[in-house]
Amino acid sequence: MPEGHTLHRLAGELSAAFAGRVVRVGSPQGRFADSAALVDGSVLEGAEAWGKHLFVGFPGDRFVHVHLGLYGTFDVRTGVDEVPEPVGQVRLRIVGPGAYADLRGATTCELVTGAGRDAVVARSGPDPIRPDADPALAWERIRRSRAPIGGLLMDQAVLAGVGNVYRAELLFRHRLHPLRPGNTLRAGQFAAMWGDLVALMAAGVRTGRIDTVRPEHTPEAMGRPPRVDDHGGEVYVYRRTGQPCHVCGATIRTGVLQGRNLFWCPQCQRTFRSRALQ
Repeated sequence: MPEGHTLHRLAGELSAAFAGRVVRVGSPQGRFADSAALVDGSVLEGAEAWGKHLFVGFPGDRFVHVHLGLYGTFDVRTGVDEVPEPVGQVRLRIVGPGAYADLRGATTCELVTGAGRDAVVARSGPDPIRPDADPALAWERIRRSRAPIGGLLMDQAVLAGVGNVYRAELLFRHRLHPLRPGNTLRAGQFAAMWGDLVALMAAGVRTGRIDTVRPEHTPEAMGRPPRVDDHGGEVYVYRRTGQPCHVCGATIRTGVLQGRNLFWCPQCQRTFRSRALQ
């Protein structure tokens, strides 16, 4: 599933291609046809993301709300002289001067009002990429919960936009075992994690990939081959099961939490032991 930086990057691409321009909106597949007709021929006002939710704004307090889910794609093409015929199951097509965008396979594609948009946002935690995010809201939920921090970080009602890659890498960078209870973290630890997320996810928006290794652990610095993976990016533990840790050399482990794979280093991220039990 695309992580939050992907949606923010996509919002920027859509705004750059169509904002302030009259666009044609259609649904070649047909499933969004009635709603598309309501905004067809309107000025696209802009696009923004909140976590893994995308909102494309139109006049009259109307927004196309998109959640890509596991398999959705939203391809934006600019600098085109002629718009080609749709290929595959295109749920939503936006066409403007010299550009078009095709949405396929999304979990959600619906036309909502501003109130509908606000309701989606209200169910979401703060988004580290957004300048208006309030990390205190996430901290309140984490500090009161005995659930594993590895699960809390993936809970979109706690933190919006964090997926499995950022979860695994953030916990490694802060030497936290993924099963450590949320209420055992200190405020300073969470503040450091939030600041790290802000920087890492903003970098993801700029580059379109997730890179989490520090300068001293890059392939060039360590004299190791670059990572080869369809997800791209240099990482510490994500999908590196059985490989040596870049920091200590221990073997990266994997497990399952709430139906999603965990990745961690048993040496750098030791199992949490409460001092009260020692």
